[in-house]
Amino acid sequence: MPEPSSRVQLALNVADLEASVAFYSTMFGVPPHKRRPGYANFEVAEPPLKLVLIETGARERGTGTTGALNHLGVEVASLEAVESARERFRDAGLAAFDERDTTCCWARQDKVWVEDPHGAGWEFYTVTDDDPADPRPASAVEACCS
Repeated sequence: MPEPSSRVQLALNVADLEASVAFYSTMFGVPPHKRRPGYANFEVAEPPLKLVLIETGARERGTGTTGALNHLGVEVASLEAVESARERFRDAGLAAFDERDTTCCWARQDKVWVEDPHGAGWEFYTVTDDDPADPRPASAVEACCS
């Protein structure tokens, strides 16, 4: 199956990364695409999904859906698609925040952030280098992905 041109990203806070990786590997039938300390991501072909797990403390995570969501996103195939999202947000009068050529979640990315009416952050991004020479350490995951 060819790579999707875009896919929704769901970034979750998890209190137990190993248990979560085992669960989501079984649930979606794929192993993680990338594993780093306190971090894992899955590239799920069907449904097209980038699932990101970010390890947090049990108190911060809570139980059930409370505290589960870190952020949302849409991974797109090109820099042009990120630019198109930037223009669409600008034309609609939405406040957006650019992050160009940034390192986040152990990958180089170009992205634009926008918030929904209730403050939920969405990033539209493309990965320009999935394994950069100088990735950020685990402590930077929350800073760049929240």
